Amino acid sequence: MTLYDKFYLNDGTTLPHVGLGTVHIQGGKGIHQVHSALDVGYRVLDTATGYNNEGMVGEAVRRSSIPREQLYVSDKLPGLAHQYDKAIDLIQETLYRTGLDYFDKYLIHWPNPKEGLYVEAWQALVDAQKYGLIKTIGVSNFLPEHLDNIIEATGVTPATNQIERHPYFNNKELIAENDKRGIISEAWSPFGREINDTLTNNTIKEIAEKYDRSPAQIILNWNNQDHVFPVVRSAGKKHQYDNFHYLDFELAQEDLEKIDALDQGEKGRVEGQNPNEYEEFI
Repeated sequence: MTLYDKFYLNDGTTLPHVGLGTVHIQGGKGIHQVHSALDVGYRVLDTATGYNNEGMVGEAVRRSSIPREQLYVSDKLPGLAHQYDKAIDLIQETLYRTGLDYFDKYLIHWPNPKEGLYVEAWQALVDAQKYGLIKTIGVSNFLPEHLDNIIEATGVTPATNQIERHPYFNNKELIAENDKRGIISEAWSPFGREINDTLTNNTIKEIAEKYDRSPAQIILNWNNQDHVFPVVRSAGKKHQYDNFHYLDFELAQEDLEKIDALDQGEKGRVEGQNPNEYEEFI
């Protein structure tokens, strides 16, 4: 297997080996937490309109001593703005909120297929990229049929698809479909969120003891070796440090297979959010 210190996207840009998720990180405390992560070495900041912290992320970027061109700010379009004009307006409005001139990466958060507007939303991202508002465009929680519909309609393939991915829902089939289309898979909530116990799972703990690493480092390494870019929320500096430094060992094939075997299929989803059923409008 291969460990990736960089992920090469189909538009010629690259991502480092891990991103910082910012859900539930807000306000002045949030700025300090983001700066702590930047000090550790994180350069990708992942936010969304629904996180209610875009202003904090933008302020953290402006206050940072790290040059803007070395940071990757990733945001997401909510379901309430899938109509073309609304999408263009909201992208601009969100830039005003953050105080940034452009987004490094921007995703459609959920396809909301029952509404049937995600192709229109994707065209808005394609055009916003042409206008210079966004450098890299992608999607989140898109299934193969959603991907094929937007690619066929616009001729533009997303650079990334951020999907649910953790040991209880490894989503390998969708990762393979992303790979087939030249799309990098991103893992949101790679530890399964608080309602899950992946970090205390006995199999994960046994593998962690074998390599003298934390359970979190094992899960991040497992993602990387499957060529999946992990986005992990960690507010404390120790966890930020541990989660950033997971590339100095390699999991054996037998251990990768043990983690794969923890998959529970649809029952393993953290909140039952099947992209063909779940709808997000915030």
